[in-house]
Amino acid sequence: MKRLTASLRLLTSAFAMSLAAVPTWAQSAPAPALSLELNTAQPSEKGCRLTFVVNNALGADLSKAAFEIALFNEAGVVDRLTVLDFKDLPAGKTKVTRFDLAGANCGKLSRVLINSATECAGIEPAACMRALKTSTKTAVAFGV
Repeated sequence: MKRLTASLRLLTSAFAMSLAAVPTWAQSAPAPALSLELNTAQPSEKGCRLTFVVNNALGADLSKAAFEIALFNEAGVVDRLTVLDFKDLPAGKTKVTRFDLAGANCGKLSRVLINSATECAGIEPAACMRALKTSTKTAVAFGV
């Protein structure tokens, strides 16, 4: 019985060591993502300028990407719905895009919500929304 237990320990140890030697490329790859970061929200001559940093890690070029967003005021009430057109987003590329929202007050902006993908030419818009990862560097809440 002692021999069997020792053999099992040795076999278990060898198996565990072999798993540690599996190359990182053989492990699961990160899921494809379209990362959208709200980087700044600044007053502009027209109203409020939103700056986004976008990274397309979907593995496919997007010839056009547009999202309907909802802007919420400080009371949490929807101030407006608008579509932001990010234009082309090549695969593997990071891009910075600015949008001036006429008449919007950055100081009263509490939240930006991505309502839907209105266009995602290169993949299905629903897949674009599923792959969307949002973050913010501002005090404004941002997400889906």
